[in-house]
Amino acid sequence: MQATKPISSVLVIGSGPIVIGQAAEFDYAGTQALRALREEGIRSILVNSNPATIMTDEDVADVVYIEPLTLDVLRRVIIRERPDGLLPTLGGQTGLNLAVELAEAGILDRYGVRLLGTPLDAIRRAEDRELFKQLLIDIGEPVVESAIVRSLTEAREFARTVPLPLIVRPAYTLGGTGGGIATTPEELDRIVAAGLAASPIHQVLLERSLLGWKEIEYEVMRDASDTCITICNMENLDPMGVHTGDSIVVAPSQTLTDRDYQMLRSAALRIIRALGIEGGCNVQFALDPKSSQYYVIEVNPRVSRSSALASKATGYPIARVAAKIAVGRRLDELMNSVTRQTKAAFEPALDYCVVKIPRWPFDKFRHADRTIGTQMKATGEVMAIDRSFEAALQKAVRSLETDQKDLGWEDPAWGDAAVLEDHIRRPNDLRLWAMTAALRRGWSPERVSELSGVDPWFTRKLARLVAIERRLAEEELTPNLIWTAKRAGFADARIAALAGVPVAEVTARRREAGIHPVYKMVDTCAAEFEAATPYFYSTYSRRPRRTSTARMRRRTRPSRCRARRRWWSAPGRSASGKGSSSTTAACTPRPR
Repeated sequence: MQATKPISSVLVIGSGPIVIGQAAEFDYAGTQALRALREEGIRSILVNSNPATIMTDEDVADVVYIEPLTLDVLRRVIIRERPDGLLPTLGGQTGLNLAVELAEAGILDRYGVRLLGTPLDAIRRAEDRELFKQLLIDIGEPVVESAIVRSLTEAREFARTVPLPLIVRPAYTLGGTGGGIATTPEELDRIVAAGLAASPIHQVLLERSLLGWKEIEYEVMRDASDTCITICNMENLDPMGVHTGDSIVVAPSQTLTDRDYQMLRSAALRIIRALGIEGGCNVQFALDPKSSQYYVIEVNPRVSRSSALASKATGYPIARVAAKIAVGRRLDELMNSVTRQTKAAFEPALDYCVVKIPRWPFDKFRHADRTIGTQMKATGEVMAIDRSFEAALQKAVRSLETDQKDLGWEDPAWGDAAVLEDHIRRPNDLRLWAMTAALRRGWSPERVSELSGVDPWFTRKLARLVAIERRLAEEELTPNLIWTAKRAGFADARIAALAGVPVAEVTARRREAGIHPVYKMVDTCAAEFEAATPYFYSTYSRRPRRTSTARMRRRTRPSRCRARRRWWSAPGRSASGKGSSSTTAACTPRPR
């Protein structure tokens, strides 16, 4: 523990109600952090307006206030409870904004409340678009051509120098609220006006469009002694122009070269150090797929939706570690809770693939505009783990619990090639199924990638799934074919539908062939160390051996060689049958 003033009680700000554009990730993070504070012997005081959360359960925090998240309520709670510190980074944008308001109103200084984790200056520099842009320039990071505007007149002036389309990003908002892509002067006026109204400081960033570039995220962690690690990097399947919360995300990245990976990792560490953040931080990059040019898009100086995904994908408890860092612990002091052998300063290693797919509420709002963009519309997400991208993707699709039960679903309107092309070209919640449908119709992966902006690596993987579908529909259902399908993530029901046989028959044939799932660990270290508290995912990664009847008989009785070896190893025996203290025996097994 660092030599700082001891902290005995901490005020934690929740994120409030779960709304469209803000899922339940902050409840997950807040619960983790509150339990971490209890482990440290620190009294936790939680203020949240949403009683339908785990964090507001009586056994999670020591004191719970279910009250409106306003400046006046927090002031009264501080006067009554007199906390030593304030932890605002667990309540999303709501928590950060309220922390800034409390500091600017002088309440924190008046009652001796220390802001923990991310310093106030770091919050301002990360959230204020103008300050953030200047910070990037100061540390030599590339900045996309942009302007900070506070009125429609300033926005129109910038549009005269940088042609449309332009990306509109309001300051201090969550989920891209108030933002968008302006492709016409009318759209520019409408989106900028909405952004200025949504931003608490009435500030909007206008930047040159990077539509079609890759979007990459890095989840990084830093402590007060300046030890920095990357927890996980994530690659959006959708290109720039789609909010990362509305994009299919793959972890770790699949299409980056090692040079690009290391380049972006180094940039993420430079940024968190420049901001002085103590805890977790999410850095988003745009990467040109035709070169190594990149730009920094934004930084979330708090636990975010991506933090929850990275935490579950790696097994590294980001919110728990961030809370302990906030009260003065260092990464090299904290034990990895999964291995219980390594320290939290070890970067997690992944020997599997993770796929996240957003869950949109369009099944409840069937007449809503299904187009997705820079303003998040998803209310949740699913995550799947497997040994390959194809298998993890198909697992995730089945987990959505929507009308699109698997990748075989198609909209009847896609019989019209123009309608199908529009669903691929325009970002929407059905684009994954539209791309797969186009590949079934013989469209090349390169053409689908050109229309959608999705990297050809991903469309070739979808084409492989379509090729397996075709084999299942046309070929005899042999054990080898079943094995190939299961490795690629096909469910028994999907195999049965394609092969035209009952599901029970597919299951029986699979079991008869010895094709069963195995369970592998998420242990943060890719099996380098023994794990004490891992969790598991199922996969088909062990190919069954062909076993003949004669070979089975050989396995049921010991060979002469093994029988002799057992006799030799009996206590006090030697190869000659006489007592001996040491035995040397040569036995060459029969080759199989």
